[in-house]
Amino acid sequence: TDQPNQRWAMDFVSDTLATGRPFRVLTIVDECTRESPAIEADTSLPGKRVIRVLEHLASRGVLPRELRVDHGPEFVCRALRNWCEDHTILLRYTEPGRPMQNGHVESFNGKFRDECLNGSWFTSLAEARKKIENWRADYNLSRPHSSLDYRTPSEFAALLREQQLKPTKMEKLYF
Repeated sequence: TDQPNQRWAMDFVSDTLATGRPFRVLTIVDECTRESPAIEADTSLPGKRVIRVLEHLASRGVLPRELRVDHGPEFVCRALRNWCEDHTILLRYTEPGRPMQNGHVESFNGKFRDECLNGSWFTSLAEARKKIENWRADYNLSRPHSSLDYRTPSEFAALLREQQLKPTKMEKLYF
């Protein structure tokens, strides 16, 4: 895609707290800008919780036109399908067993696991959430990507928004 918020990719990553209790992380990545609008960690993230994350993003005025997801129960549930329909968001499912059809989020999840989850010992869910959010902010604001002409995801998104606001030569002639 060549526009911000055209298509987001979503997936889950699992980890374990120091206590042995497992937790899951919902990751969301904009396929154009590589920005992560949200990462949500909790012990349970069913479809209705995914919707709550998307509602929070909507309250900030940000939603995609499409969502690319796998066939996990959180993504195929009626509640999410209805929510997407109500918000005119196209749900695009990958083929079963073909994770690379969601390559942007798979790549993001690999970095996230290597740089955040594998390098941290989370003593509580609150600590995990704080470290994960700090990592997300650093990823969006401080890390240039070669695929973005060595800009950070946030810089690249801002540049695209600015270009969309500039009038074309024809518009300058008439206005």
